[in-house]
This record gives sequence, structure tokens and C-alpha cells, in this order.
Amino acid sequence: MLPGPAADAGSSRGRAQSLVCEAPTDSDDPYWAFYEEVAAAQLREWLPTRPGRVLDVSGPRARFARQMVGAGHQVVRVVTDAVPTDLRERGGATPGAGGGGALRPVVGDARSLDWFHADSFDAVLAEARALSFCLATETTLEQIHRMLRPGGQLLLCVDSLLLGLARLAEQHRWAELSDVPRADVVLVPADDGTITRCFWPEELRALLSSAGFEVDWIRPRTVLSAEAVTRALAEDVSCFPTLVRTEVELSAEREGESIGIHLIASARRPR
Repeated sequence: MLPGPAADAGSSRGRAQSLVCEAPTDSDDPYWAFYEEVAAAQLREWLPTRPGRVLDVSGPRARFARQMVGAGHQVVRVVTDAVPTDLRERGGATPGAGGGGALRPVVGDARSLDWFHADSFDAVLAEARALSFCLATETTLEQIHRMLRPGGQLLLCVDSLLLGLARLAEQHRWAELSDVPRADVVLVPADDGTITRCFWPEELRALLSSAGFEVDWIRPRTVLSAEAVTRALAEDVSCFPTLVRTEVELSAEREGESIGIHLIASARRPR
């Protein structure tokens, strides 16, 4: 791993402290509703305008897959036996309401994608921190590169090193925290026993490049603090759309910076 400045990580830790756990899917927290709309807006901006075949390895939630189907894409969504599949997905492909798009779930392990044919997708979406759960991220990225057609795109979201530092501090793992600047890989346990891999922007760029990708950009998912967003919405809920647009613009302006709890990246397989 390429270490970041310790002073910067320490001064930023408080911004991530209240968000060290991923929001529950049924959360009524106004910040997480805002976060989800920001993610949807970023996906909308990234999606290819020409409908194509997209692989979705974003975990148990189908929200992003449905958004892509609504935009006219043929979406193959990887699910596991342990995760109940949405009722509307059972029984085969689900056509999109907008026409042209369709959603087809397949049962498999998103951490190992060698069971797909090479050059079989126009785009791959790895939202919801999916690649942070793939601890051998290098191997997963190489498999994604193999599955993409030349010119195919990848959009991913991972845990930031800032979030990892906040989690380690919350768990009082001072020895592990002090080792972070010297670590090649930072793996952080969560309270439920799961382990996720956290990334600094430079490390993520190096991993993508090593797997053969051309990196378009790496950005923080969010820049505004949870406290600022919650306060603004409490004062005037009608500012919600404006806040979402502002957050998307700020994220693009802070390209390459490690701010907030998650990083997003866009890359493509060279033609």
C-alpha cells in the first residue's frame, strides 16, 4: 500500500467516526437516503448511453440493477444462495419498464468470476463496496478485465483508508493502526466478523493499472459531512435535490483525494 500522510488521516478521522458502519438497507436516516441518491446520480452519469450487456456484482440489493435495466441495459446480476432473490427476479429475466432492458439473476460467487466467458460484457458494476469484500482484489480485477469487451467500462465503490482508520480507532486496535503506513494491504474487521479491504486512491489506481485497465478517474463518493447534510435537510427538506447535485459536483472536483468513507472509480479495458 502507498501510505497517506498520518496527520491528514488523524485530522479526518472524526468525519468518518459516526459512519463506520454501513447503513442498514431499511434505514430511515436522512443522510443514508441522501447517500443513496448520490450513488444513483453518479451511476446515471457513468452509464454508457448506448444500451449494452452489464454484469452487476454489487451484492444483495437490486436497486442499481433496476436502475440500469430502466436505462435499457441487459443486466446479469450475481446473487448467492444465502441471499433471498427479489421476488420480481425469480423465474428468469425481468423486462425493464422502459423497454429494451432486462434483468437476469445468476447464482454464483462474485469474489471469483472465472466462470464467465471472456469478452462477454460491455460494462461491469461493482457497487456497494463489493470489491472491498474481495480480499484478493487483484485477482477479481483481472477476471473482470478478462470478461469485459475491448473498450468495456468498470465502475466500482470501495472502502476508503479513512474509513479503515476510523474503524480501527473505534475498536481500540492501536497496534494495527500504527502499522497502517507500513502495510501493503489494509484489512479491517467489522463488528459482525466480516473483514473488508480499505484503499488509498494511489493504491487503487495502481491495482487497476496492474490488471490492465485505463483509469478514467478515482473520486470520493461524498464530500459533505453527514452532520452538514442532516442539518440542512432538517432545516429545509426541499433542498434535497440541490444537495445531491452539489455533492456529485464536489466529488468530481475532488478527484484523487481520499475524503469520506468510500471511494468510487471508473476504468476501462483498452480497445
